[in-house]
Amino acid sequence: MGNSAPGAQPVDSSDPYARLEQTFPVLSEDMAGRIARFGHRETLADGDHVFHRGERGVDFFLVHTGEIEIIDHGDHGEEGIVHRHCARQFTGELDLFNDRKILVSGRAVGPTEVIRVPRPDFRRLIVAEPDIGEIIMRAFILRRVALMQHQQGAVTLVGPARSADTVRINAFLTRNGYPHRTIDSTADPDAAAFLEGFGLSDADLPVVISEEQILRNPSTHDLADALGVAVAIDQQRLHDLIVVGAGPAGLAAAVYAASEGLDTLIVESTAPGGQAGTSSKIENYLGFPTGISGQALAGRGHFRLQLEDGTVAEARAVVAATGARYRKLDLPDYARFEGAGVYYAATAMEAQLCADRAVVVVGGGNSAGQAAVYMSRFAAHVHILVRSEGLAATMSSYLIDRIMASDAITLHPFSEVCALSGDTHLEGLAWRDRRSGEETRIEAGALFVMIGAQPCSDWLQGCANLDEAGFILTGDGCSPFETSRPGLFAVGDVRSGSVKRVASGVGEGSVVIQAVHRFIERQKTDAMGCGNN
Repeated sequence: MGNSAPGAQPVDSSDPYARLEQTFPVLSEDMAGRIARFGHRETLADGDHVFHRGERGVDFFLVHTGEIEIIDHGDHGEEGIVHRHCARQFTGELDLFNDRKILVSGRAVGPTEVIRVPRPDFRRLIVAEPDIGEIIMRAFILRRVALMQHQQGAVTLVGPARSADTVRINAFLTRNGYPHRTIDSTADPDAAAFLEGFGLSDADLPVVISEEQILRNPSTHDLADALGVAVAIDQQRLHDLIVVGAGPAGLAAAVYAASEGLDTLIVESTAPGGQAGTSSKIENYLGFPTGISGQALAGRGHFRLQLEDGTVAEARAVVAATGARYRKLDLPDYARFEGAGVYYAATAMEAQLCADRAVVVVGGGNSAGQAAVYMSRFAAHVHILVRSEGLAATMSSYLIDRIMASDAITLHPFSEVCALSGDTHLEGLAWRDRRSGEETRIEAGALFVMIGAQPCSDWLQGCANLDEAGFILTGDGCSPFETSRPGLFAVGDVRSGSVKRVASGVGEGSVVIQAVHRFIERQKTDAMGCGNN
């Protein structure tokens, strides 16, 4: 067994480095022999690299003799050893299943012999040998969790913790499972010296620093490109299906389409999970009786689409699963505080930013109730504002019971926010009683706005019929999910008449593929018929 290097402190049972037999398993002789049939042997000299941080499309390596050490690179190029793979151990983590840039390097220690399995053959291996595939998949997931927990293979984010751009970048890295550490330039005593070492000033903040580059307040798109989170799209390739949106419905549609042999592309603007990915706890999804976080759940005629960067992708069919965007309050200075005290999700990141301060949640639905219950564990006090007389008409009873039983939560009926205050981030707000007109002002660390959503359907540009609220109308074709445009389907929250629930979205995403399959088969048959005339 090789040696892992999680740090000097002892690890707990939730740490993947405390589960070496699963995180870095030693395969049996039989399994090693079966893997060898998918690859070929290579001999390495001491110090030879098998892959470098930042490369894409690396292969899978099984150690036959010798060792391969996995190397973490610091901000200044310093090296740390994550693990040393010995005989019948294998390299890789989740990036072996996509085309993102890898986070670590690997090199031989002493004379070493490996079985190299090229990436296409590795995917055949996973399908053909399910018992081996299960071990590999579990190990890959645990390794990514370990990299994130111990900030290995990571980048450094430096900036004011509560600034909108720092929050935006932090959220992008977190939701995409990219290891990183954050330095609060306003509170960390070492921040100034750290910035000086890179020749940076406060005017550059926030910055993302890695061994390869320094990114000064990058846009989300530029950050994704620079870190290799975004992958290149072959603009000459005709896909069977493009799924737009990677929320629960979109992910389900893509997985089922791929399992049925359809050449599938899924595009997403931010990160897998959609609105569900920002939920601290989903408690209405079958199979998870104690609840599950949105991020954890998410981790599980030719159409031409033009993406934000100008890239064009083509497909025979399209599934619209773009969900809905959060509604906003009509208040002065509202946009200035978005991401800097005004939030639409209550996760661990937001909880850390406003710990031990009062917070306000606006809304009477389940999302608002979940946010209030979750934040009550961290905030000094949680105030819930609703325009109506109470919660019973819009919120599940189990959440109402928790709210009413909590001394850390106060419900304010017939109330609405009327003012926000603060300098660079939200520091206080006021709400008005709609009956008496009386105003209440408090110091507050955050305002969580959860008042419903608007459909993300504007990208269709008139390609399909919409209802009065902008949701996509379906049921015009041979499927309840087909729109007025043949070959364009809609599932999940963006579909008019859908039940706005995670489980419902997953169900629609899986069922729609039957209709997609029938449409594509008809299209191919018609094309063959035209070709024979």
